[in-house]
Amino acid sequence: MWLKPEEILLKNAFKLWVTEKDNEYFVLQRRRGYGEGGGGLTGLLVGTLDTVLDSTSRVAPYRILHHTPDSQVYWSIACGVTKEEIFQHWDWLQQNIMRTLSVFDSSEDITSFVQGKIRGLIAEEGKTSLVLEEDPEKFREAYLRFEKWFELPAEEKLVTYYSCSYWKGKVPCQGWLYLSTNFLCFYSYLLGSEVKLIISWDEIWRLEKTSNVLLTESIHVVAHGEDHYFSMLLHLNETFTIMEQLADYSIKRLFDKESFEREPALADPLQITKRGLEAHAKSDQFRTFFRLPKEENLLEVHECFLWVPFSHFNTLGKICLSENYLCFASQDGSQCHVIVPMREVVNVEKPDANTRALTVCVRGKRALRFSEVREYQRLANTMRSRCGISASPQHCASSKAIRGECQSLINHFEDNPEDVTLMVGQKDSSKAVSTEALMTVFHPQDGENLDPKMLKEKMKEQSWNIHFSEYGRGTNMFFTRKTRDLIVRGVPESLRGELWMLFSGAVNDMAAHPGYYSELVEQSLGTSTLATDEIERDLHRSLPEHPAFQSDTGISALRRVLTAYASRNPKIGYCQAMNILTSVLLLYAKEEEAFWLLVAICERMLPDYFNRRIIGALVDQAVFEDLIRENLPQLVENMTDLNFFSSVSLSWFLTLFISVLPIECAVNVVDCFFYDGIKAILQLGLAVLDYNMEALISCHDDAEAVTILNKFFDSVTNKDSPLPPTVQQAPVANNDKSSHVTVDISELIREAYEKYGSIRSEEVESSRKRNKLFVIQTLEDTTKQNVIRVVSQEVRFSASQLDELYNLFKRQHFLSCYWTMKSPALLHHDPSLAYLEQYQLGFQQFGVLFSLLEPWEFCTNKSTLSLWIFRLIDENQDGLVNFKEFCCALDTLYGGSFTNKLKFLFKLHLPPAFTGSPLHLKDQRLPHFIPVAEDSSLFSKLTEFDLPEDGVIRKSPERGRGKVDLQAYLKQWQNEILKKEETIKDLPRINQTQFIQFSKTLYSIFHGDAEEESLYRAVAHVTSLLLRMEEVGRRLQEPCSPPASSKPSVEEASTDEASGTPESSDTSSSHTSQDSGPELSEMEWSFSFEQILASLLNEPTIVSFFERPVNFQTKVAHAQVAQLKIKTNK
Repeated sequence: MWLKPEEILLKNAFKLWVTEKDNEYFVLQRRRGYGEGGGGLTGLLVGTLDTVLDSTSRVAPYRILHHTPDSQVYWSIACGVTKEEIFQHWDWLQQNIMRTLSVFDSSEDITSFVQGKIRGLIAEEGKTSLVLEEDPEKFREAYLRFEKWFELPAEEKLVTYYSCSYWKGKVPCQGWLYLSTNFLCFYSYLLGSEVKLIISWDEIWRLEKTSNVLLTESIHVVAHGEDHYFSMLLHLNETFTIMEQLADYSIKRLFDKESFEREPALADPLQITKRGLEAHAKSDQFRTFFRLPKEENLLEVHECFLWVPFSHFNTLGKICLSENYLCFASQDGSQCHVIVPMREVVNVEKPDANTRALTVCVRGKRALRFSEVREYQRLANTMRSRCGISASPQHCASSKAIRGECQSLINHFEDNPEDVTLMVGQKDSSKAVSTEALMTVFHPQDGENLDPKMLKEKMKEQSWNIHFSEYGRGTNMFFTRKTRDLIVRGVPESLRGELWMLFSGAVNDMAAHPGYYSELVEQSLGTSTLATDEIERDLHRSLPEHPAFQSDTGISALRRVLTAYASRNPKIGYCQAMNILTSVLLLYAKEEEAFWLLVAICERMLPDYFNRRIIGALVDQAVFEDLIRENLPQLVENMTDLNFFSSVSLSWFLTLFISVLPIECAVNVVDCFFYDGIKAILQLGLAVLDYNMEALISCHDDAEAVTILNKFFDSVTNKDSPLPPTVQQAPVANNDKSSHVTVDISELIREAYEKYGSIRSEEVESSRKRNKLFVIQTLEDTTKQNVIRVVSQEVRFSASQLDELYNLFKRQHFLSCYWTMKSPALLHHDPSLAYLEQYQLGFQQFGVLFSLLEPWEFCTNKSTLSLWIFRLIDENQDGLVNFKEFCCALDTLYGGSFTNKLKFLFKLHLPPAFTGSPLHLKDQRLPHFIPVAEDSSLFSKLTEFDLPEDGVIRKSPERGRGKVDLQAYLKQWQNEILKKEETIKDLPRINQTQFIQFSKTLYSIFHGDAEEESLYRAVAHVTSLLLRMEEVGRRLQEPCSPPASSKPSVEEASTDEASGTPESSDTSSSHTSQDSGPELSEMEWSFSFEQILASLLNEPTIVSFFERPVNFQTKVAHAQVAQLKIKTNK
């Protein structure tokens, strides 16, 4: 590898290098302790020194130096891992450089010329892959060490590396931590003791920063039940952040199946960089904080001052610019922030160049003035280009005219709202879509009603109107502390829908997709899928006591919204609790607004909540447990098991307390949720537990604790609710229950903010990431235990062996997904299926794993044999093999009796395993595993495994496309229950082509064995005996003898088949089929399994070969090491 020329003052410093070759301008050296004469004490000391100092010499013990005769300064220009590599560099220098150097007069010119040439070579090598790295030279050297030490496939992309100590027991090992796209790796070499660690990100259970008496600060990693600690990191926070991002990226890509199509920096796992990860993390934080659509990415950040009109002073903060939004947040993040959609900007002015200020004019005659913007000119130009605004004076006049026309159109549509459908392209069928919130239809407010509750409601409306006049209204409103105070007090019924849309960001989604909901409704209504069946079942269970959902108006609106969302996001489809949330949204928002609010909840605010495994809710439960430990220590001390709070709080998170609180109280919680996100739910949960602390501590069991909490929720009321008794769910206090203590929801929310408002959203998000690893791995472990429990009843492997096999099987699935984003194998993983079907292997993946575990070490026909085995064990012929099928095959080959092993081999040569296709002949044998995703002429012959048009192999013909065929599943289960044990009499006879291939398979299996010659002779004897038996049987049955020409052909085939090598058997089959075809076709012969079994039982050599025990544990240990080094083609 060519190196950036670096000056070396002492050629033989510390005598660490030995000169191998030299000439007038170059010296080739070998590191002392390597190569011939290496090892010993010198080798140990030099190796340790190289590792601790991160010397390239540790993995590249050869180097070339450049020097001139009249100088004592040397320049390192190349290094090499092997002598052959460094000699190639040396020869290149001799052929291309040496002759040219004689032209120069001065040493300085020679050195400059050599350095320029080397830099040019390095630039050519690094044009593609290393151009994005911050320091390409050092990164090349680090990548060389990474490749040499860990021997991972060449596709694995190194992201970054750090010097650190790894604690192996109580002894620290100084070395280097390498973080790549799919693996966490560590290497250390101290005095002959080598420590090497490779952990894939998808196997990590916990990743956290810790500190104790021994380790002041360290990073704690838990994987495979083992604890790993990394300390003495110079940039510990940076290292931890990168590790967290890589683990999160791996989880999203491999488990959540995100494709990152909108983020080029992460779209290709082969091109992941530290800079790309940091940009993704910043964009993610940006979208979360400002509640922006997931399509937005953070493009620019500018520090500046914003003039705050309501406070009459400039506040310091940052401008954050994305593709379609200009956002500002004050420095502390809570004082104020504002979101300006580019569609709302009408002009960008530069009033004062001296103060580096610019003014952004928005609709509604409002303007935002930013000052002290360092690059205000570039920012102004960027915004103009994104908004389509010209800076020329002529445009100003035209823009005024355009704005005037737009305003007239707006006024027209306000007077004639029915004409809006013509502008946004809505179809006539959308007239069925409700344009009013259900609460305004079923409970219109009476303006003449002046009871105390209505008066208080009017006061709330007045407070919000004052807020709007000061801080603005709509998308450009300032969000301040006063906004939160008003939210905590309660939102007026008339403004709830508007504010929910604003705080959730759904207003921006709806504005960016006009007519989208109507199109979805038109497409989805009338379709029949599993999701629509579940929706129909739950429609009448959604707030059944509310009048709005006792009529067809509310039910139809709910059906349309849920069906449209299931059509929009088939990955989620429909899950329980979505109906409860949507019904509340429909009470206060128009139908289309309710749809976009549901989008905001499911896809941004409550990620991963609404799927089959409710991972998001489980993650937030774990976050809740952490907060209980931190904020309620007294409760933790008296409650030994916090899992109780996880189980009881599940409905709190899934339904935002709607399922446990009366509707008039729950909407106040939803108000806070849309403003503060999940933080508001966590705060309220802590407040509920704090309020009932004494009662919970004194309770004796979980049932009593549940009763206490249920009674508490029943006592919660909303004394300010203007809703009539027919709508409210809280029990009306009777004279008998007047002494019963009630809790006002506003007071409870206020108390939650006062006591636990210090919880920061950033801390919650960090805790979410940390706990998500543990939750997913816990679910995966549950899946593994269930699979092992089922499979253990079918095989002779122990539970520990099945555990190791499952880990290999699962890793093989992921190995085909590590280095490509759209692997068909990734589509095979479906957590919604039964445990056994969640992980399955295609042929390529199976072939690689089987080659590592098959018991015949020297088998010469592995690829073809693995294909036949794959076809045989793939019972439903869907091109996928599950773990049970895989284990049953291995169990037969390792622990089966001689008869069972022979029966297995016999069935390999019957359809559907063996088809007699030319694909299986030697001259067309599969040289490697052919990728399903690629167009292969050979693989196209395998009609059994043709993929559907969309590339997804399905267990059911209907899976993923409309309604699932449940009857087909029931029939399949019934067949499995009724399936009887197969006997040898049930096996069909094997014909001559199949028998010849069967004999060749035996030769292939016996190849390389110590008893190879005896085994070959035994097979030859059995083959000849069977052919003679068949011939005798034919003579007894036929009145006349067969043609004379046919006998030599059959005998010749049997003799050739019994020859000593597999190569001759291949030749014989070819000769037989070509020269003797007509004769053999006239006298087709076949054998039963009983005949073959009886003949082979008479050969002790063959029987002992198949009954010889094979060390399965050694095979598994070898597979665990070698699995990562074998690159699958998929």
